[in-house]
Amino acid sequence: MTHHNHTHWENAERLNGWLAMIGFVAAVGAYATTGQIIPGIL
Repeated sequence: MTHHNHTHWENAERLNGWLAMIGFVAAVGAYATTGQIIPGIL
């Protein structure tokens, strides 16, 4: 049971990392195309 729980947390951390990288790339892309940090607001 411990191994399953350990694997669950590893998968959760990996998914969180991937989503953070996607968000960062999306933010850089939005800034590159619009010149605004938050398009429509700033």
